[in-house]
Amino acid sequence: MADFDYYLAQFVDIHGRPKAKLVPAKHKEMIFTSGAGFAGFAIAGMGMGPHGAEFMAIGDSGVIRPVPWMPGTAVVTCDGHVNGQPHALDSRVIAKKALADFREVTGLEFFSGLEPEFFLLRKDESGSYVVATDSESLDKPCYDFRHLSSVSAFLMELRAALDSAGIDVYQIDHEDANGQFEMNFTYTDGLRTADNLTYFKMAAQAIAKKHGMLCSFMPKPFAERSGSGLHMHMSAGKKFGDNAFEDASDKRGMNLSLMAYHFLGGLMAHAAGLTAIAAPCVNSYKRLVSRGSRSGATWAPVNIAYGNNNRTAFVRIPGGRLELRVPDASSNPYLLTAAIVHAGLDGMARKLDPGQPCNENLYQLSQTELTSRGIARLPVSLPDALDALQSDEVLTAGLGAGFVKEFCAIKHAECDELMLNVSPAEFRRYVDFF
Repeated sequence: MADFDYYLAQFVDIHGRPKAKLVPAKHKEMIFTSGAGFAGFAIAGMGMGPHGAEFMAIGDSGVIRPVPWMPGTAVVTCDGHVNGQPHALDSRVIAKKALADFREVTGLEFFSGLEPEFFLLRKDESGSYVVATDSESLDKPCYDFRHLSSVSAFLMELRAALDSAGIDVYQIDHEDANGQFEMNFTYTDGLRTADNLTYFKMAAQAIAKKHGMLCSFMPKPFAERSGSGLHMHMSAGKKFGDNAFEDASDKRGMNLSLMAYHFLGGLMAHAAGLTAIAAPCVNSYKRLVSRGSRSGATWAPVNIAYGNNNRTAFVRIPGGRLELRVPDASSNPYLLTAAIVHAGLDGMARKLDPGQPCNENLYQLSQTELTSRGIARLPVSLPDALDALQSDEVLTAGLGAGFVKEFCAIKHAECDELMLNVSPAEFRRYVDFF
């Protein structure tokens, strides 16, 4: 282990926001033994009161990485413990349990890859946030070189930081909305992918601030533009490079194995409850629409279907693996991983068949056509998704009843708070209407 002056004992709260304490190097062993102590009540979603035991962040010695934007500092990824036991409401603990269940049932490792999309914003003279890439006005800005080039200093510094942490970036692009970008890194086991995404967010936001910008993972900051997804690619195997989800003899032409189809069947059976974890804020549901983007597509799913390279579907099949398209950039990658694994395992246990693929543009099908194909709709709001999660016995058992209760309470309070707010658009529409 390289020598550093300081170590960040880091974990995430229920929202996936990184939390940390800065520990001088001479006390670093404490992180890996008793852990760094936190007041649990001060952390969102831990289900603890101000009178309870300490929340102890105990470091994973296999996940220590440099923090280039804080010279001389390393970050240690931690699991939460309370009273000497892994805490049942800690996101990473929940993910580790799900992945252990997958390993026990299948004898395989669950592999995943995440595609983080984000907006680069700055404040204008009025104090409002606008896109950081000046003069962006294209209806179809995706892959635009000029605006990719204009923030290349930030993107290259971010890539260098990820490289120093052992995160292999293989492509960077301008996305479908003005000021929106995506940086893709190599897939790995499910836990490490969640760790990597957390580090990515820490690095992206800190380095953007250094460059005078805000890196926002808000799902849908601009009504007329597409939102930011966090598409998850999934496969399984005994080691990196194996793929038990792939079968070239697949008669449906998806190159999927029977195991993959059953896993997919589970994702579709639990789609409504999964959406609460994958699209966890009120703003998320402004992304999950079929119309409204100036580019001509929202790129987000609305209906529970799958298809071969169909980017309008809940699950896209890019050949031999699954890509879940409902998650957005605000989702907690540990909880997302856990929920997906439990849904997939249920599909495997019950040998669920996802039905025939749909390779049509789902945005253009009428409700009558969707109904005739047996295609249901995803939840249209966070309260609807939360109700589905609470009634989903498989997800509740897998994530933990205590966690689901805490998560839903926090999210319902968020919904209530925003419902009480009268937006400028509402005021303009109704003040002289009735």
